[in-house]
Amino acid sequence: MTALLVSLLAGLVFGIGLIVSGMANPAKVLGFLDLAGAWDPSLALVMAGAIAVGLGGFALADQRTRSWLGLPMALPTARRLDRRLILGSALFGVGWGLSGICPGPALVLMGAGAAKGWVFAAAMLAGMALFERLERR
Repeated sequence: MTALLVSLLAGLVFGIGLIVSGMANPAKVLGFLDLAGAWDPSLALVMAGAIAVGLGGFALADQRTRSWLGLPMALPTARRLDRRLILGSALFGVGWGLSGICPGPALVLMGAGAAKGWVFAAAMLAGMALFERLERR
């Protein structure tokens, strides 16, 4: 029950952070990604802050064998850049650039009742299902 409560609290803090930072606003994200137009650099500070927090968190996690909740640490170990990673990253970037939405903000938008979030999540789930189907072949 504690893990579930901590997960709920972490998700709530993450969602509030997305709203406060403007990352849940597709127009703001598209303004940040529009380097050739009316570029809005404000999200660069948000990303720099997120990277700094993430680096600290991963450095701390790398020194532990168990989480604070007593669960085993399962950090990724792969370091190789392969075709699948590059293609997946490019596909994610294209989708983000076209819609201004990525998975976290899509959940925030869904919670706010925005149709964009629901359409994005449906497309994301369809893409995941297609990947699984192709992966089985």
